[in-house]
Amino acid sequence: MDRDRSWMYSRLNDGFITPNYFNGVEDFISFAFSQHDFVRGNKIRCPCVGCQNNKWQISDNVRKHLFLKGFCYGYTTWISHGEQPTGESSHSRADNEPICQGQNENLYARMVMDVAMGSFDFDANQGKELRVECESPNPSASNFFSLLQDADEPLWSGCVNYTKLSAVSQLLNCKAEFNMSESCFNRLIKVVKSMLPADECLLEDFYKMKKRLTKLGLGYVQIHVCPKNCILFYRETIELEICSICGHPRYKPSKSSGRRQKRIPFKILLYFPLVPRLQRLYMSAKIAEHMTWHAYNKSNDRVLRHPVDSEAWQHFNLTHESFAMEPQNVRLGLCADGFNPFGPASKPYSVWPVMLNVYNLPPWMCMKKPYIFLSMVIPGNPNQNIDVFFTAPNR
Repeated sequence: MDRDRSWMYSRLNDGFITPNYFNGVEDFISFAFSQHDFVRGNKIRCPCVGCQNNKWQISDNVRKHLFLKGFCYGYTTWISHGEQPTGESSHSRADNEPICQGQNENLYARMVMDVAMGSFDFDANQGKELRVECESPNPSASNFFSLLQDADEPLWSGCVNYTKLSAVSQLLNCKAEFNMSESCFNRLIKVVKSMLPADECLLEDFYKMKKRLTKLGLGYVQIHVCPKNCILFYRETIELEICSICGHPRYKPSKSSGRRQKRIPFKILLYFPLVPRLQRLYMSAKIAEHMTWHAYNKSNDRVLRHPVDSEAWQHFNLTHESFAMEPQNVRLGLCADGFNPFGPASKPYSVWPVMLNVYNLPPWMCMKKPYIFLSMVIPGNPNQNIDVFFTAPNR
């Protein structure tokens, strides 16, 4: 079979699909369906930028994805569709090795691309440049472009070990891991910058580094709460200044009468939006395939290895059949440390973290730290009113 795959990354010409690309996609689909061992029913793995060979699609969807998004980066040998690599057996690649990874791929650029939800397209003929066809990037897209530029920009001229983004990411990780104060961290950055060459581009302090990484969309939402946990001042009640149930004021009384000060609420709930993090699981080439593990790996010997083997899981499937039919629907487990609904018997806590586990994943992943999401931090002890905190943010 002809191995000249230059057409795969020459998709558009003046905004239109090129004839070579159109014919190449048809040839690819015909070849893929001719390899019966790599076909599941009437579906094959979709090698587009978004699916990255992790999702099974019918031929029409594969064709549509490839015309709209293009092939994933570096997939010039169709290993996932039965093609044998030149000079390599079909079993020489590890089962868990990413298919679409280039040998010299920039992992920090890949991180930014995962956050971008597949909205942008790598052009293999232009290295790692990004392009958006037919329109200039909006402000949100501009943030991703700037992050990708940081991911490729050396920390100084000639530096091969660190880029601007990797240096910032690793320094902030050290600050969090060792619980460094902001003043200590800023002092350390000044010392590090004094050791670097004159053309270094490391950011000056913690504030600028944190602001830079907020473009990844990993922020949180502050929601004001009634001090007695009656309601959240959110959406329909966001304009209220007094609790509609108990009458308690929303804000603390101001101590200064002369000048205007920022009003301080009695209680603040920190909520970390869940949907963007779940979307990133499906946009990560290494994780998306595991998100359907629960649907195809039930225990046959009545051994409880995973929540999918439990009676509660089966009861849920029978109760919500339409939800259970789609294995990619996300199933979450909510965790709260020692929750006691009875107020007098509960211990006083300063904060109450609420965690979410992704039960779509296999047992060796679903309980690992990267897949346990901090959903919210409730101030104090919610007691029997904990349901108030679970309704508004997730509607």
